Amino acid sequence: MNRRWIFAAFALSLLCGLLAGGSAPRNLPLSSIKLPPGFTISVFASGVKDARSMALGSKGTLFVGTRGAGNVYAILDHSKTGRADEILTIARGLNMPNGIAFRDGALYVAEVNRIWRYDNIESQLKNPPKPQLVYSGFPSDQHHGWKFLAFGPDGMLYANVGAPCNICERPDPYASITRMRPDGSNFEVFARGVRNTVGFDWNPLTKVLWFTENGVDEMGDNIPPDELNIAPRSGMNFGFPKCYGPNIPDARFGTAEDCKSATPPALELPAHVAPLGMRFYTGSMFPAEYKNQVFIAEHGSWNRSTPIGYGVIVVHIEDGKPTKYEPFAEGWLQNGRAWGRPVDVQVMPDGALLISDDSANAIYRVTYGK
Repeated sequence: MNRRWIFAAFALSLLCGLLAGGSAPRNLPLSSIKLPPGFTISVFASGVKDARSMALGSKGTLFVGTRGAGNVYAILDHSKTGRADEILTIARGLNMPNGIAFRDGALYVAEVNRIWRYDNIESQLKNPPKPQLVYSGFPSDQHHGWKFLAFGPDGMLYANVGAPCNICERPDPYASITRMRPDGSNFEVFARGVRNTVGFDWNPLTKVLWFTENGVDEMGDNIPPDELNIAPRSGMNFGFPKCYGPNIPDARFGTAEDCKSATPPALELPAHVAPLGMRFYTGSMFPAEYKNQVFIAEHGSWNRSTPIGYGVIVVHIEDGKPTKYEPFAEGWLQNGRAWGRPVDVQVMPDGALLISDDSANAIYRVTYGK
């Protein structure tokens, strides 16, 4: 009888873990990940099904959005060991809740066509409050419909609206970055000609918006480039679908003249690496040369003849401009096959860098020690 009770308790514990995190943990080959000397990678949380965009609460809660899973998670490291000891599912059944942002005690969650707000969320993680509708005017297209959310230095809530296609021309707000007040009012298009960005951040020194951009598919292995862009003011146009990269016109929608009027990328990235989440490194754990530099998660190519991406790069900045990039963490791609796909990066209060992975259902923690 006692053995049966022990087995039942173990089974119940395992089931609760699956319900909380969404999938069973599995061994991850972290020994294959290459980092610069002095850096170490470990698992912060595993079994986090479809882990994608991340946001940090004021009390240390890591919130994680998803795309296909329809869940939003709260991940806690109560013991402060650098490894999560509790994973809670605070929302289920949402329509691609990829985008999340935190402000003034509230968690903002974006579905494809609307944004919700969960007030005082960190005090109610196990019994989340009824969400309040913030905005419901986004298009409902699933293609590139998932959102990325972030609050800018101006206090406005920024959200992308992807093009509902690989290549097409649609009116506002498609292919743009939008912004609104935290209550959903004063909605406007901030930047146009942005095919599909799923990551942006503001330079901590200049307060200017930087964002990644996923280029058009099915034009070949090496064109057009993926991009890192800079938008110092509203009203700028970054070319799509008339112009790609610095000067590649698409004759179906425009001419070479359109490339002259479009804002070129601040830095070209290899085609199809799929740059997603990006953050300026504002922590103090890493060496000084990483301070205020940009980390970008590359999700990896899906239809290139030779796969590329599947890692994290660091972009170096001089005089406010990106000058070059280099691999920071690589090894999720082995012999042409990927066992993981980085999605987002998040700087933690202690200076560690978290990396989410929607393929391995995990979140990694990168630290530095001499």
